Amino acid sequence: MDSLPSSLRQPSVIPGFGLALGLTLAALSLIVLIPLAALVLRAASIGPQAFLEVALESRTLAALRLSFGTALAAAVINSVFGLLIAWVLVRYRFPGRRIIDSAVDLPFALPTAVAGIAMTAIYAPNGPIGAIAQSMGFKVAYTPVGITIALIFIGLPFVVRTVQPVLEEVEQDIEEAAALLGASRARTVFQVVLPHVYPALLTGFALAFARGVGEYGSVIFIAGNIPEVSEIAPLLIVIKLEEFDYGGATVIATVMLVISFAMLFVINALQSWSRAKHGNV
Repeated sequence: MDSLPSSLRQPSVIPGFGLALGLTLAALSLIVLIPLAALVLRAASIGPQAFLEVALESRTLAALRLSFGTALAAAVINSVFGLLIAWVLVRYRFPGRRIIDSAVDLPFALPTAVAGIAMTAIYAPNGPIGAIAQSMGFKVAYTPVGITIALIFIGLPFVVRTVQPVLEEVEQDIEEAAALLGASRARTVFQVVLPHVYPALLTGFALAFARGVGEYGSVIFIAGNIPEVSEIAPLLIVIKLEEFDYGGATVIATVMLVISFAMLFVINALQSWSRAKHGNV
């Protein structure tokens, strides 16, 4: 078929490459590239010296460190427990499975502010779990620990829903074959099953991390919002806007954009490498 002239080939019902690429670039530009370019230009308009002063301010650095650090920690935890939940939902049948499967999507449907208020009520010093933690000598709410818990809550569905379809496609025959060949359960999981899941797991990790970096609604209630202690970068941007410091707000947003893009680029590169390495497993 490939040897036939292009005029004799059966036309595709899908638009041609030129039209599809043009529509894609137009939509991407209107929705993503133009707003981001306007953000960068607004931040650059204040000048290099003012830009560096805002970006290197101790309060800004602390907020960025907290936002990216807690988002990274939450994404790592979600990768572990999200994989475990997806495995249980795919491999086992038990009473209440459908309820648990539906509950995974609750963070998608629940308003983030409601989730933040609920977690604050639970983990505050006078809450049921927070009181126990307080009696043991540490706080959960109004600390980075509370922020991480909030980000785990909103990021878990990304990992579960990304890994679950891939696990469903992994036939149990290969697990049985590995067992017949003498492989232990641990070796079967890590060398037979997980190689198929690595790319999807990295995708879920990236989605959970990206959501955590920009999360605002579920965090502000449980964070405490103490400058250089529990103040996240999105909140600092909002504070700058309320003070009519639009230049400072765009500087912080631009720094977040650059760091997020760099980290997601690395994650996507690892994902491509993992897919190429394990694609023929």
